[in-house]
Amino acid sequence: MFGPAGRLAALVVVTSVLPAPALPQNRELHYVQSGGKPAAAAETLQSSIFDLRFRRGISQRVLYVSPAAPVAVIVMLPGGTGKIGLKANGEVTHGDNFLVRTRDIWARHGYAVIIPDTIDKSSLRGDRSSLPYAKIVVQLANFARSQASAPVFLLGTSQGSIAAIDGAAHAPPGLISGVILTESVSRIGGSGESVFSAAPEQVRVPALIVANRADQCNVAPPSDAPRIAAAMKNSPDVHVEYVDGGKDRSPRACGSLTPHGYYGIETEVIDVIAHWIDSHR
Repeated sequence: MFGPAGRLAALVVVTSVLPAPALPQNRELHYVQSGGKPAAAAETLQSSIFDLRFRRGISQRVLYVSPAAPVAVIVMLPGGTGKIGLKANGEVTHGDNFLVRTRDIWARHGYAVIIPDTIDKSSLRGDRSSLPYAKIVVQLANFARSQASAPVFLLGTSQGSIAAIDGAAHAPPGLISGVILTESVSRIGGSGESVFSAAPEQVRVPALIVANRADQCNVAPPSDAPRIAAAMKNSPDVHVEYVDGGKDRSPRACGSLTPHGYYGIETEVIDVIAHWIDSHR
């Protein structure tokens, strides 16, 4: 089931309106959008699926959830492989990630959220710090700007924080208003990259780093938060915010349903981030 909004209607073609990211042989972008169905709640949320299609078969599916008049748009960059298993009818196969499972909560805070699946359903491990992927993140920010007249923020969690820094480091001036990093991968593990691989010194927008003192994930120690902040030396405003708590339901310390994924303290963390966003939009 696709959250409170239910399943989405059939897809409808929307004309191309954005330039494509500068990837080899892929220069034309098209959107395919589903009709959203209002949520059965006090505040109406609009949920849609877009397929961002590039030439030569490259495509990326994204989920867009928004209140009627969003005050900001957040590009959500999940961790792990990046795969969320987003189907054309709006169902999410892998929905445990912090950013995915809380999407409606963000929207009820007044934010539109864009959650991308992986490109051509491939793993993003090892690619999030690359220049080609930075251009994809920038394109997602451009797409966000096309959907609402509101400031755009990048928010990454775990491995997704690498993508958030990479996108922020390569975003043109004025495109994004800030970047948020949560439980950031700061030590080299199986993916072979960390937030330090993604040119943090090139980030020139305000940044928030959230670290959970209870996080036991070996590649994302909360003690590294000050090092990440120091690496973003050209950001005009870097703030570190600590939280503490969470429950364990995943078998691995780096799993989504653990303190690393803010399981059990989602509302507290979202309130912290929302306060920061509202002071920077």
